[in-house]
Amino acid sequence: MKREERWQMYSRIHELKRLNLKVSQIARHVGVSRNTVYKYINMMPEEYHQYLERRETRKKKLDEYEGEILGWLKEYPDLSIAQVYDWLRDEHPKINMCERTVGNLVNQLRKEYAIPKTVYKRQYEAIPDPPMGYQVQIDFGEKKLKDPEGTLHKLWFIAFVLSNSRQKYVEWLDRPFTTADLIRTHENCLRYYENAGGICVRPGSCCTGK
Repeated sequence: MKREERWQMYSRIHELKRLNLKVSQIARHVGVSRNTVYKYINMMPEEYHQYLERRETRKKKLDEYEGEILGWLKEYPDLSIAQVYDWLRDEHPKINMCERTVGNLVNQLRKEYAIPKTVYKRQYEAIPDPPMGYQVQIDFGEKKLKDPEGTLHKLWFIAFVLSNSRQKYVEWLDRPFTTADLIRTHENCLRYYENAGGICVRPGSCCTGK
């Protein structure tokens, strides 16, 4: 924030103080935290001028980017410190700073301008099981297994679980899955449940169902 903008903030705080507004009301109108209002509300203009002078003599690495970061936080209050750091690196590749320095400024701005980090929580609720044959849950995984000689091998698998009956179908590979593998295993799964009724271990294949 530039010096002129800081003086405007200071003046607005004292203007609202003269109207006998409460600290929380002043903070809301000015767009700063209550701590910021408490900090400046009893500060005389001469004191505030000296405060700004001291602040400017200890110029920090990120002072010139403060307005930019503040704009991001106001528009996207759920931004993390890591995201702000990445955005700065993208916008200013030659900037020389560490993530901790960015974090200190982000925390300072959140406190000064009352911008809490918004946390969005996903809502979960139980739903009735769909009718048989209407839904299957699919997931990938990987596991290390030993061969008869005791050597570890990394294997990849895809698992299908029928939502209603909880019957399972799994296929394993000794390499990561490709799009073609995904299509093929879907077709195999549908064919398996259509023909086998849900329980089988096919000799010589790498798939199982339970």
